[in-house]
Amino acid sequence: MPLTIEQSVRARLITSAGPEPAVRVQLRYDSADPVAIHLVFPPEVSLDGRPVPWTFARDLLEAGLRAPSGTGDVHIWPCGRAQTVIEFRVPHGAALVQIDTAPLRRFLLRSYAVIAPGDETVDFDLCALLRDA
Repeated sequence: MPLTIEQSVRARLITSAGPEPAVRVQLRYDSADPVAIHLVFPPEVSLDGRPVPWTFARDLLEAGLRAPSGTGDVHIWPCGRAQTVIEFRVPHGAALVQIDTAPLRRFLLRSYAVIAPGDETVDFDLCALLRDA
């Protein structure tokens, strides 16, 4: 039976005008998708008034807590000892978010209690995937 872990954390959007007021973002880990972390921004910070979900590798979060990491749409790096920055890139811009490192580490440890690093398996039907491509 799949197990889901959710945790709300305080995040600060960083803009050219400086840091914005903090917002609560939702972190989610689902054992049915063991390699992924989901981060959802609340509707009040989106342009269309709807929640904004991002999905990225759990390994990326782990690596980004220690050193600059990431390729493509999501980059994560430590900002001093107590903060972590996550950058989300889209074709028309980017968003930078600063989050306290301690709750990110706790969330990651909670996900490891569900499925240990290295024990992730992703079950999929390769034939169906190729057929539908």
